[in-house]
This record gives sequence, C-alpha cells and structure tokens, in this order.
Amino acid sequence: MDNHKRRPWHAQTLQEIYAALHTSEEGLGDAEAAERLRKNGPNELRAKPPKTILQMLKAQVLDPMVLILVGAAAFSAILREWTEAAVIFAIVVLNAVIGIVQEKKAQSSLEALRKMGAPTARVLRQGEESIVPAGTLVAGDIVHLGDGDMVPADLRLLETANLRVQEASLTGESVPAEKDAGAALPEDCPLGDRCNMAYASAIVAYGRATGVVVATGMDTEVGNIAGMLENEDALDTPLKRKLDAVGKTLTVVGLAVCVLIFAIGAIYQRPLIPQFLVAISLAISIIPEGLPATATIVMALGVQRMAKRNALIRKLPAVETLGSATVICSDKTGTLTLNKMTVTQVAVNGDFEAGKATPVGSAAARHPAVYRELAYAAALCNDASFDPDNKGGIIGDPTEGALIYMTQAFGVDHETLEDRYPRLFEQPFDSDRKRMTTVHKTGGQYTAYTKGAVDEMLPLCSHILTAGGVRPMTDRDRGNIAKLCLSMSENALRVLGFAEKRVETVPVDDGADLEYDMTFVGVVGMIDPPRREVAASVRTCRDAGIRTVMITGDHKVTALAIARELGIYREGDTVLTGDGLDAMTDAALDAAVGKATVFARVSPADKLRIIQSLKRTGEVAAMTGDGVNDSPALKAADIGVAMGVTGTDVAKDAADMILLDDSFTTITYAVKEGRRVYRNIQKVIQFLLVGNIAEILTLFLATVFNWEAPLLAVHILWVNLATATLPALALGVDPASKNIMKHPPVKAGTLFERDLVRRVVTQGIFVAAMTTAAYWIGTATGNHAAGQTMAFCVLALSQMLRAFNQRSNTEPVWVRAEGLNPWLFVSFAVSAALMACILFVPALQTAFRLTALTGAQWLAVAGLSLLSIVQAELAKWYKRRGA
Repeated sequence: MDNHKRRPWHAQTLQEIYAALHTSEEGLGDAEAAERLRKNGPNELRAKPPKTILQMLKAQVLDPMVLILVGAAAFSAILREWTEAAVIFAIVVLNAVIGIVQEKKAQSSLEALRKMGAPTARVLRQGEESIVPAGTLVAGDIVHLGDGDMVPADLRLLETANLRVQEASLTGESVPAEKDAGAALPEDCPLGDRCNMAYASAIVAYGRATGVVVATGMDTEVGNIAGMLENEDALDTPLKRKLDAVGKTLTVVGLAVCVLIFAIGAIYQRPLIPQFLVAISLAISIIPEGLPATATIVMALGVQRMAKRNALIRKLPAVETLGSATVICSDKTGTLTLNKMTVTQVAVNGDFEAGKATPVGSAAARHPAVYRELAYAAALCNDASFDPDNKGGIIGDPTEGALIYMTQAFGVDHETLEDRYPRLFEQPFDSDRKRMTTVHKTGGQYTAYTKGAVDEMLPLCSHILTAGGVRPMTDRDRGNIAKLCLSMSENALRVLGFAEKRVETVPVDDGADLEYDMTFVGVVGMIDPPRREVAASVRTCRDAGIRTVMITGDHKVTALAIARELGIYREGDTVLTGDGLDAMTDAALDAAVGKATVFARVSPADKLRIIQSLKRTGEVAAMTGDGVNDSPALKAADIGVAMGVTGTDVAKDAADMILLDDSFTTITYAVKEGRRVYRNIQKVIQFLLVGNIAEILTLFLATVFNWEAPLLAVHILWVNLATATLPALALGVDPASKNIMKHPPVKAGTLFERDLVRRVVTQGIFVAAMTTAAYWIGTATGNHAAGQTMAFCVLALSQMLRAFNQRSNTEPVWVRAEGLNPWLFVSFAVSAALMACILFVPALQTAFRLTALTGAQWLAVAGLSLLSIVQAELAKWYKRRGA
C-alpha cells in the first residue's frame, strides 16, 4: 500500500484535475510557472547529506572493544610503558582506518535517481510549445511526449495516440504498457494498471501523447522510492550484530575483572602502579585484537574469490550475510527471467484441431508452408529492427522484436523479406482496434497482413489457411482457436493472431477499411522466459534450507506460471497479490509470509513491507532485483543483490552485492562462499578466544594467589597479533566442507554454538594450566624472568600448533577430506621466525623483557605446548566415540 499522500489523479476527470491544479489545456503562463517553481522547488530529487569523516571516526572510536584499547593505551602512556602504548595505539588507528575506508564507499542511490531525470521537456507555456529544462517543470504544466522520450514528471494523460510506455523499472512488467487517456479508473487501481498515467523516468516506446504534470520531484512515484531509500536506516548485518554482541560481552567481562583485580590488590595491599599494569594486561587479554581485522581480511578474500565468479561485493559483511540467508526474495523480470520477450509456441490449423500449440523449435517439421506464411506475416507486419550498435538488441517494441527473432528460427531474414516485399501502406496499431495492418507488393499482387488480439480478429476472418490451402472458416474452427488461445493465456503466454488478405489496389485513404473477409493464418504465444539455470539453483537453495520467494509487479497468472516452472511454487504454497496485501495488517502478513512463495502485482512499498515482515518473523532476508522499484527493498534487506547487466544504477547502488552476469546461479555460489566464510570465521573465533581465555585465567590466578605477573601486556599483545593473527588468517581461507550446502543456515543470534563455547572454555583452561605450569617451572629452575619467558613461549607455541587441529571439530588433525591448507604451514613458519627474532635478537629480547633459556627449559616448553594438541585430539576422539 502506498504510504505517501497524493491525490488519486488517475481516478479524476480532466475538469477536476484542471480545477485542482489551477491550469487549463493552454498550459501555464511564464509568470505563474516561475512562481510555482519558487514556491514548490525544482523538479529534482532531494539528496541526503553524506556522513563526514569525523562522524565515521566517532562511530569507530565509540566501539566498546576500541574504547578498552584506547583506555589501555592511555594508562600505558601515563605509566611510561611506551612500547605497550605505541602498539595498542597502532592497533586502534589501523582498525579505524579500515572501518572508515569501508564506510566511505557511501551509498549513491539518490544520485543515481537524480541522473534518471529527463534533461529537457517539451512544455506548453502561454499556449506555445517550448523546450525547457526538466528541472523547471511545475504541477499544472502541459507536456508533450513522443517516441523515445523520457517522461520528465508524473503526468495525467490528456491525449494519447497509440502510446506505449516502458515502465519495467517501476512496475516489473516486461512489455511496454499501453496507455489510454480516456480510461476511467477506480481509486484503488494498482500502479501498473493506471493506463491514463505516465510516470517520471519511464520511456516512451511508441506513439505520442499530451499530459498535465500532477507531481514533480520528491512527490513523483520515483521520488517516493527515493524517500523510502532516504528514510530507510542503514541496517547492521547479522555478522556485525554478532561481533558487536561479542564485543559488548567482553567489555562487561573486562571491566568486571579489572574491578575485581583492584579489589584483590587492595586486600593484598599491593602498590597502585603494579595493579594498573596488571589491569592493563588483563584488559588487553580480554580483547581479541586480531578478531576484527582477521574477520575483515577473511571476508575480503571471500570477495576476491566471488569476484572471479561474477559476484561483486560492495560491502564486506555481505559475504557472510548471504551465507546466513534463510529466504531469497527475487524479482521476476530480469532476475529469474531474461527480460526479453520470446516467442515460445506457435499454432496453425493443424495445431488448433489437435488442441495443442507447437514449440517454435519443432514447428518446421509440421505444416511447413503454413508456418512459413505465419513467419512472413510476423516479419512484414512489424516496425521493429535490429539495433546496429547493440548486437542482439532491438529498436522498437519488445513484442515485435520477439517476432523478428521467431522468423529467424524459420530461416526468414526480415530485412531481406522487406526488400523483396516492400511496404506500400499501413494502418498502425491503436488501442481501439487492437490491430495493425500493412500492405505489401508480393510478386504480381498486393497482400495485406494483419496482427493483433485474436478475439478482435476472429469475427473479421472468413477463411483459414491449412496445409491443403485456404478454406472457409467454420464455427468449429473458431471454437478450436479460441479454446487453444485461452489455454495458452492461462499458461501466461501473450497471444497474437495473424491474418492475410489479397487486395486489388493499394489504398489511398489512411482510414480505408481492409480488415474484413480475411484469412486466418495462425497465432504465436510469447513470454519473458525463465533463465535455464535458475531451476537447478532453486533446488540447491532448497537443499540448503533456503526458501526462494518471487516478488514481482507483474500479473498473478504470469508470475505463477514462471514460479511453477522454476520450482519456486509447489503444492501447499500460497500466492498473494498487492490488493491482498493492502487488506492485511502487519500481524496478518507476518502469519502469511511463511507459506507465500509468490507475491504478484505489488508496489515498491509492498516489496519493502514484505521484507520487513520476513525480518520480523526471524528470517535473514536476501532480496534480488534490477529495477528502480526494487531499490527500497534491496536496501532494507539483510543483503540486497542487484543485476549488473540489466540492473538500473539505482538498484546497483542500493545493493550490497552485484551479479555481473545477471545469473541467479551465481547466488548459489555466493551462498556457498558465504557459508564457508561464516564457518571459517567461527574457526578463527574459536582459535583466538582459546588464547584469550588462557591469558585471562593465567593472569587472574596469579592475582588471586598474589603471584608475580606471569605475563606482561607486551607479551599478550605479541601473542595476539604476531603468533595468532597469521594462523587465524590461514584458517580463514580453509576449504569449504563437502556438505556445506546440505545443512540449514545458522539462524542463532550469536556466533557461539554450544559446542563451540564448550571447546573454547575447556581448551582455554588447559592452555592456561600449561602456561602457569611453564611459569612455575621457569621460576623454580631459574628466576622470575625465566618463568615469564617460558610462560610466554608456551602460550605462543601452543597457539601456533593448535591452528592445525582447529580445521575440524570432529576429524583428527591428520585427516581432512577437503585437502591440505598450505597457508597453515606458511603461517607457522612465519610466526616461528618472528618468535625467533624476539627470543634471540638481544635488542628485541630486552624490549620484550625476555631472557635466554636452558636446554631443559626448552624441552619443557616443547612438551607443554604439544600437550595442548593432545588434549584437543582426545576431545575429538571422545566426541566421535559418543556419536
């Protein structure tokens, strides 16, 4: 239901419109137009001011995890711990830069909508026609339209002559809409059926018209869409919400632990500065510094892989979000279909008798002479032509373009045929006759070819063409033709009939009546056909627990036929129309949306409402589309997917992902890649948080028992960034599981599944125990510095080794069906080299407050580190045995 307030111009008489707009058929005077322009503003779309860099920086700095790091850096600087302060500050700056660069790719949907505005318009001012900038149009102006014109504002049509307007980007219909200025329409008439209106940004495909401007700028239908885009808040993706939840939880835990540390320190009467140093170390140990950057890089690598498969990601979190999608809402025209009218079936007399149309591909095998005559009629009674500047493109009406392609299937070249049989006379199509007739010189005689609506042509035909020649048409013939045409229409085919007639002379009068006593040749059925690969993609999505829903502005019959063919609609599903949605409350829609797989004849506001309903019912909604009418829903969805070839600039700029090949199949790959990214991020989180828990417990136990700190803040930072980040990145590019598209999407509100939490806690406790043991062994066999060095080495080395058994939570470290991950070995080697630098280079050793270890101490470090691998493998073995 349109939620913007405007008059129902389509339901008012011309006298009422003139009175409401204070205008007349002579148009406005220059002075009045200038006054209205001053009062109401230009015929342009309003731009929303972009966020400044300072606003972006503020949003980055106020993140809970970043605030803890900023506080830790400040306290470190106050306490003159310059190394820690510099490293922490560098992390904060790096994260802020990454975030701002991503956000700087600002949405430009409104700018694209503004570009769609017609630059000039032919307007009647003071009774004279003049060309003015489209931005200066005002309500009440009288505007003239012709072939190829872009409609400059919303118009109530006053006069039309064979007018057909391409409104696919607004209504989703493949065929240009026929317009009739004299039509009387009800107030509740859907947008796509308002044949006495022409809307801004639509293109005149054929004919001419005059109309009065009833809305400009933000008051137009396109302006309404722009308003919805402007008012729709930028929504967080599921991954961002989950990472934010992790950050808030860790922030609360960190603050609580710091308070507890100070309380325990007060009990032990420890000096304030050492307490601050321990608190900083604990705060840093709680924050997985590498997690945001690692998650970003993992998604960026996913973006690169997807780009190679024609899926262009505009926002990094979109990679993971699509993998979490539970519903894919797809526009029909141009997404599930080719957005190209195509003749799929033909029928001549033999077909009418059999009661079944013949596919174009096999038509030549039956009644070839009759089919050839049908192809001749389709080629000659036709104003379309191939576009020389666009291979495969058509100049003219898409319906007539489909007929040209059909004639090629019969081996007929329409240009050669036109040269052989030149056109001498024509009566153009009009909405009253619903027919078009042309006269051609065919050899030594003149032949008239007529095409149009079958129900209008049958009463004018007295004969029918058969394989045996021309014979009189019987009532049975008429019944067979009408029955087959009805069947074709019920299958969503647009049916056109063709007839011919021999004439003695070429008419001189344009109004000459040729359309009587004709010979009926046959009919063609055309449709915007579904893409061949889509049905398999829909099945794959269903196997993965993802429901595909069609949302279109097209008619119910057409939408349902396409949905059945693609497997989107199955028995038990429901179909809802725009009228039905208008009558529904939000609660009723929420109850119905779970079973509906086809939404037909819907408006842009309806699409947005459907997406919002799906999200209220707990679905992660993806929306695909290509038209202007899809853009609000694209922006509101958890992830918007636009078509790159046929998509409008508005749709592309409102989307999170663009399909460069316009293939729905690419979405299937994107879902798989998204799930791979999601699972790999889970591996990364598990890997990093085990180390964080080990650090927290080690320091906390030391504080509780009043020990010297086993680890310094700089040690924790090094482990979290140098020896954990590289293996984490390697886990982030782990190959996908072979069954990744055989299980339903993760719908939980957190990244932490129960088993993941259990593994993180148990492994974290074990690593903490090994780290603490290393500290005591070092202290007992050396001194405090040796204990800290051994604890640091065990924590770092166990982290590096554990990366190998994090690839699977069930399979042993030496078994992996998807193959090896060579990056794990590379990351281990690089991390080991970095550790060697700070352990054995004197200057770095001093900076990190480390000391040399004895051979026995190194053996203890190796043994304690390897035990963490053993513990994880024993846990896997126990789980496999239980299963």
